[in-house]
Amino acid sequence: MYRLTVMALCSLFAGGCAAVHEKTLDNGLRVVVKEDHRSPVVVSQLWYKVASVDEPDGITGVSHVLEHMMFKGTKRLKPNEFSRIVAEHGGRENAFTSQDFTGYHQQLEKSRLGVSFDLEADRMLNLTLAPEEFKNEIRVVMEERRLRTDDSPDGLLYERFLATAYQAHPYRNPVIGTMRDLENMKAEDARRWYERFYAPNNAVLAVVGDVNPGEVFDLAQRYFGSNPRREVKRPVIPDEPMQTSERRVRVAAPAEVPQVMLGYHVPVITTTDTPDPYALAVAAAVLDGGAAARLPSELVRERQIAAGVEASYSALGRAPRMFIVAGTPATGHKVEDVERALRAQVARLRDELVSPAELRRIKAQVVASDVYARDSVYYEASRLAQIAALGLDLNMPELYVERIKKVTAQEVQAAARKYLLDTNLTVAVLDPLPMQPGARRPPPAGATHAR
Repeated sequence: MYRLTVMALCSLFAGGCAAVHEKTLDNGLRVVVKEDHRSPVVVSQLWYKVASVDEPDGITGVSHVLEHMMFKGTKRLKPNEFSRIVAEHGGRENAFTSQDFTGYHQQLEKSRLGVSFDLEADRMLNLTLAPEEFKNEIRVVMEERRLRTDDSPDGLLYERFLATAYQAHPYRNPVIGTMRDLENMKAEDARRWYERFYAPNNAVLAVVGDVNPGEVFDLAQRYFGSNPRREVKRPVIPDEPMQTSERRVRVAAPAEVPQVMLGYHVPVITTTDTPDPYALAVAAAVLDGGAAARLPSELVRERQIAAGVEASYSALGRAPRMFIVAGTPATGHKVEDVERALRAQVARLRDELVSPAELRRIKAQVVASDVYARDSVYYEASRLAQIAALGLDLNMPELYVERIKKVTAQEVQAAARKYLLDTNLTVAVLDPLPMQPGARRPPPAGATHAR
């Protein structure tokens, strides 16, 4: 038998109330399924609860390296044969490593779901991790680090920002790893990581598409059911001590323009009900929720202090995260001007109540974004996998919208006064150095799996 969780709201695109079905196999693999019959497509995502947050100093980046190696052969498949088989069945596949999770996903015609399950179950259990393949792939990862961090002023600034903002918590470590750790990493490091964390009872399988839940559970049992449960020894992750004074870091790197990044430690959504994450999400939208938001309208268009601005906050994570505002100066202005302007906007959140008009606009945006997001089967699967992997209520998408709609101006101000304080602030500044002639530009940030 499986448990049925009925969603509270109806998806306009799906044409009816959405439902999430879930079942946990005897080996501990949690399977969650959502039907979407608009097209004969299915997305399958397998998320493991292991990532850079679990890594000790000395092997930073091992989760990401292992993600690469998952495509390099099993006892049954040759290197890169996984990707070839998916392509032959008309599908697409990729993978990612984040601070919190490592995930693998495929999109296929609905009758090919068994192909995805067969391949994933095989590499969950039978990865070969051949030394020669590891030697080749570690070079690929080091080059990826050079492109996305060492030769990228944005990437370098963000890496130094996190290393300054977090003093104890492993969120301070780069997901891709330090170059020193990558240079010293061995295939055996990846093997120990694989054997420690790649178990069915440390994974969530999310399936969204034109499927029948009962049939999906039968397929999951058929392909994953024989993979044995293993004891997963999780590391003890230290809590980040409360910050009591402002921190600053300056980064000098070849770049076209200076930048400034301001970040505050803030909570995320947990099973303990609190209004703060929802209020902070609204605060971020007040600053940078569309063209009418305060940062782009006031700092870019009206006062022309900044050429670009942004505010970001993710309410989902395995540990408290950062509320970030950032910007680059417009012509004729300095990075110090942008910092002052950004700090003034944050102070305004503490000192003034958000207007009723702003609240109405933001809440309408949240509802509209939720509806549009449901038009992506891939996004629905990702959201479902993340929520399940975090151990949150599977109704969270609908609950989130309802909670945002209830946020008051007083709650936004209270959250700003509690968290967006100078004593809880980390500032990172990029000082541009001359660009070398013919310097390569890094690719845009995104999924970390590169082949």
